[in-house]
Formats: sequence, C-alpha cells, structure tokens
Amino acid sequence: MAINPELQDYRDKLRCSVQNIDDIFDQCLCEAKKVMTPEGIEAWLDAASRVCGLGRGKELVLILLEDMPEIVRLTDENIIQDVTDMAETLSSRLLGPAINPFLTTLPAVCRRLEDSKMLRDWLQLVAQMADEAKEGLVPLLGRIVYLLNQLSIGGLKNWINYGIRAYQEQPHRLGDFFSLQAADAHAMLQRERHGTLYIDHERQLKLYLRAFWELVVDFRPYSLAFDILRKPRPHLDKLGFHLPDVYDDLDGVKGIDRYRAMVSHMVAHKLWSQPYLADNFSSFQHLTVETFEDARVETLAIRRYPGLRKLWLALHPFPKEGACPEGYACIRHKLAMLSRAFLDPGHPYTDSVLLEYVEKFHKRMADDPYNTAISTELGVAYLTKIYEHDFRKPKVWFEDTEISYRDDNRYLWMFLEDAEDEDDFHSDHGASDHKKDEQQEGEVLPPQHYPEWDYQIQSYRPDWTTVYEGIQSPGDPSHIDRLLEKHQLLAKRLKKVVDLLKPQQRKRVRYQEEGDELDLDMLIRAMTDFRAGSVPDTRIHQSHVKDGRDIAVLLLLDLSESINEPAEGGDTTILQLSQESVSMLAWAVEALGDPFAIAGFSSNTRHEVRYTHFKGFKEHWGDQPKSRLAAMKASYSTRMGSALRHAGRYLEQRREEKKLLLVLSDGEPSDIDVQDARYLKDDTHIAVNELEGKGIITYCITLDPNADEYVADIFGATHYTVIDRLERLPEKLPRLFMALTR
Repeated sequence: MAINPELQDYRDKLRCSVQNIDDIFDQCLCEAKKVMTPEGIEAWLDAASRVCGLGRGKELVLILLEDMPEIVRLTDENIIQDVTDMAETLSSRLLGPAINPFLTTLPAVCRRLEDSKMLRDWLQLVAQMADEAKEGLVPLLGRIVYLLNQLSIGGLKNWINYGIRAYQEQPHRLGDFFSLQAADAHAMLQRERHGTLYIDHERQLKLYLRAFWELVVDFRPYSLAFDILRKPRPHLDKLGFHLPDVYDDLDGVKGIDRYRAMVSHMVAHKLWSQPYLADNFSSFQHLTVETFEDARVETLAIRRYPGLRKLWLALHPFPKEGACPEGYACIRHKLAMLSRAFLDPGHPYTDSVLLEYVEKFHKRMADDPYNTAISTELGVAYLTKIYEHDFRKPKVWFEDTEISYRDDNRYLWMFLEDAEDEDDFHSDHGASDHKKDEQQEGEVLPPQHYPEWDYQIQSYRPDWTTVYEGIQSPGDPSHIDRLLEKHQLLAKRLKKVVDLLKPQQRKRVRYQEEGDELDLDMLIRAMTDFRAGSVPDTRIHQSHVKDGRDIAVLLLLDLSESINEPAEGGDTTILQLSQESVSMLAWAVEALGDPFAIAGFSSNTRHEVRYTHFKGFKEHWGDQPKSRLAAMKASYSTRMGSALRHAGRYLEQRREEKKLLLVLSDGEPSDIDVQDARYLKDDTHIAVNELEGKGIITYCITLDPNADEYVADIFGATHYTVIDRLERLPEKLPRLFMALTR
C-alpha cells in the first residue's frame, strides 16, 4: 500500500522510532494542520522529537502528538516551545515521573484557563515547584484539575506559596499538603476560594453578550496575582474584552453582576466610540475627554436598557463635595463628581461649573447623541474652567475616584506609534497618517525589552523596560558650525594633541582574495604553480591598515528635562553646553579616525525609555550628524540602566579590540514611577557590570557637583570624572577622551 509522500515527509521530520506513532500520526497531523501554521507544525514535530529523546517512554510522545493541537487552538503556537522546555527541565532535575502527569493534565488545565498568558503563569508555578518543593509536584499535578475548579490562577498561586513556606522544613510532608491530605490544605483552599470565577460563568457572559447586544466577542481573562508593581486593568482591544479572572462581591453587588456591568460598559464603547488622536490633547485633557465619553456611551446604553443605571450607580463611587484637602491634586476628585452627576439625576452637588456642564452635556445628548465631538469639545472646555496649578502636584487625591466597572480607555486613543506588544498600555488603533508623521517625528524602530535588577529580591525583573529607538529628526547644521567657530582657539590646541595620537604606522596584511594591491611574491608563486599544472593559490593581494589604535567609542547623552536648565553663572543652558562639547569631541575623533557614534536617552516610566541616534559608527562627521545634533531636545527622566544595556548591544557588535561607552550625565538615575532612590542606582551598577563582562568599558562624565555621593558606587572609583565648572565642558570632554584612549 502506497504511503502519501507528504505524510512521509512529515513523518521523516519526527526523529522518533516508536512503532505506535505510525498508527496515530496521520490523524494527529490532520488535527495539527487545522490550527497550526507550517512553522508551528515544524515546532510541534521538533518538540515531539525532543520529548522522545528524553528516554522516558513512548507514552510521552503519544501524549504530546495527540494533545498539542488542542492546546495550540486554545492558546498560541509559541506555547509548544514553552511546554517542551518545561518537560526537559523536569527531566534534567530528575523529576521524570512528573512529566507524564504534567503533559496529561495540560489540555484540561488549558481548557480551564483558556488564555496563553494564564497558561504560562501555570508553567511558572510548575517551575517554582520543581525548584522549591519537588516532593510535592507529582501530587499537585494529580489534583490540579480539581484545584482549578475551586480557585483562580491567582488563588492557586497563593495556595502553593503557603504550602511551600509551611513545609519547607518538613519536605516529607509536602506530598500530603499538595494531595489535599493535610487539614491545613483544605483550610487554605477555603480561604483562597472566594469571589466569582470568570471560568465558571463564561458561558453566561457570552450568552448575555449575544442576547442583549447581538455581539460575539472573545473574552481574555487575566490574573491580578502575577503583576505586582502595575496591576492590569480591564480593557478592550482587537483581541477582545480583557477581564479579571475572579471578582469578589462589592457594595452588595454580586461578582457576576460586576462582570455584566463591566461587559456592558465595554460594549457601549465598542458600539458608539471612535478613537481620537491622542497627540492632539494634553494629559489632563485626556482625563476630561474620557469622562465625557464614558458618560456619553453609558447614556446611550441606558436608553436601550434603563436597568443599567441602577447597576452602574451601585458600583460608582460617591465622592463628597469638598473632600479633596488642600495640598493635593484634585482633578480626579472633580472628574469623579462630574461622572457621578452625569449618571445620577438626584446628585447633591452644588458646584456651579459642574452643574453648568451637566446641563450642557444633557442638552447636546438630546440634540445629537451619536456625535463623538461632544466629548472632545465639552471635555476641553470643562478643563479650561476648572484648571488649577495644584493639578500638577505629585500628591493626587484618589479616595472615591476609582470606578471599578470601567475599562482603562485605551480604546479611545489613537497613537502615532502603533502598539507592538499585546500587554502594552497603548491603543491598538493604527493612525492612518502614521507614515506621514514619521518624517516629522524621526524614524521610529521596533521596541526592545530589557530586564531590570531589583535589589530587594536580588533578581532580575524579566522584560521589565521597553526601549523605543529612533533617529533624531534633522535641524540646521549651520548651528553646529557656529559653535565650532566659537571655539577656534580650543580647536587649534586640540589639533596638536590629535596629531600626536594619530596612528603613524601601517601594517601589511597579506594573503587576501581582494586588497589594495598585488602581492608580488604570492603572484610569482601562483604563476609557477599554474605552469606546473597545480591549482594556484588565489590569495595574491595585500592590504595596508593603520596600526596603533583599535578602539570604538559610543557617547551616550543624558537628555532628561534637567539639562534644559541654565548653567550656573550664565545664560547658556546645559543642553547648549552639551551640544558644544559633543561637537568638539566629534570633530577631534573624526580627525583621529576612530569609529565613533553619538546617542541620547530619556525615560517616561519603564514603559517608555527613549533612545535617540545622532551619529552612527559608519557615518562621517558631516552635515547629517550635525543637523541631528542641532535639533537635540531634552525631556522626562533618567532611567540609565536600560539605556546602557541598549547602547551595549551596538558596541558588542564591533570588532575593535577596545570598546568604550562614555556617558555624559547631569544627575543620578531616576524616573517618575520609582520612589526608591536606591533601585535605579543598583540597576545601573548591574548594567555596568554586565557591559564589563562583555569587554565594554563604561566611563561617566557627570556634571552634578554632588555626584561623589553616588557615582563611584555605580561606575567604580576610577571610571568617572566630575566636571563642576560647566563652562569648561567643551574643553574638558575632548581632552578626557584623548586621555582615556591614549
């Protein structure tokens, strides 16, 4: 009987000779093709081959082949690699008996969780058990389906952590706890079993969505237990509605009704909201526009189903007028009162501006309720009326301002930069004029994610920061030429030093396929071989290269908001002095002939670290780099560790013997989302050590007169210089570079 050639090709890629595979392979491949791409099928067969290679029996391979298509259907193809890595990890840690129950229960776990991120959270818990409580892993896998029917993934994590802590001194009893034989296992289970689990009511919510709103939308549950610093919030995007995996009762409202309230609000946005261009509004205007738009779509939903008003009012906070104390930013308090007044006809508020805009809102809604301009026009005008300078104070009044059933409103905003990561807190609406505006904003490259060191847990936070890399848009290059003319005398003195440092020797490199000229000795030998009937050596060229300096340098500029301030004792800003000094340095390095690049960085929380290119290694010091340097701007904060790691990627690729990363900064590492002063200093110190391990020398030139208190701890006692007289920066920076590279 002839075998299908395509089937045979796939079977040949499966490096496993277990006989029973041939009986099921055709059917498994058919199922895999329904849900996997060709690349996914390749990964699936490779995963089965790797599991076969573990030598743990044929049953594991059969389980993987049969179950993985179903798991991929519920999650994504990348989960194949994660599952295989976990199986290999268990094998390498002598936990072979756990592999079978791990793979056997995985489809049921996946159906219970129904989300790739939550399934990966489960894999993290398996890895934690393998590290800290291996004796309890097999019993846990035996009860995992039951446990997930009782707990959310966050509750399961808490339950497992309790068991590990409680029995760390009695590992022989871990099996009793994780198999639910111990009394405290059941007690902790009841303690963690609270609220309304999404998975138990998924069918009800989908039927509610279809029956009341005639919509079919995917639900994406997430857990609050695995994000410590920044908790995720409900939101809607192109993937569907993102909801918490468990809800407790709140203010007399049951968990299932909280789900219905949230879903109804999201549906209202999906039906009646259109995205606004975020760049057209300030951050405070974003808040006011969102408040009016939330009220507009809820008004439309209440007209269709009046009972929603009672449900939403029960969950909406009731801020008291005048409750925000002096010294706080009260914008959230004012907007929460306004939102309550829109929803509650019997509100007690007496503020004249609030009453005026509630009346205007209802009048506009009576005239043209589907006009999305209502929110932008009234939102901007309302902010103008209530704006106070106190809004910018760092202490924000949050009491009675959190509206739990509403999403985070990312759906309302269109950004000029499209979100690259499904977990990123940006809208997924693409701007139609994104390509056009790129020329004005500079070319933006795909984001890169980097870990960050947390000294409190003595470990990295993986993929914690996001670096957005771009090329500075050009300015007027003549501005840099004028700066260089200003320092003509300094340039003459530097030229003498440059001439002394220039490589004077040339080294001949022989045996080249291509080169500057023919190598006569090799040419004669090749001709002799050719006439003798032998195959001649084709390496008959030679080249001459400079000998004496083999160094690549990257200058990294701190472009935080503080360098916009005037330098002490003059009208020149630190930014202008930086431009002058960098211009002098670039001129000097160009004369030396060393590969040299210039970049800058700033940050606006861990989600937005900006890395800007001014000059590349292969570019000569000409009008293009000058024009970019002339347009240099500064803003935001100084998350230095991420910028150093990103800069190190460029230096790491260089072939020069010596690699130098110069950092020009005016202060210590800081960012607005970090309150612990030590956190970013320690992370930057770790980043410096990482670069040193890659052969990259990091040296800091700091303009902070108080830098002695911290800079040595970050860069080392001999790897920094403090320049306390800023007016001498254009002179000192080139001289310092030459001293470092002599």
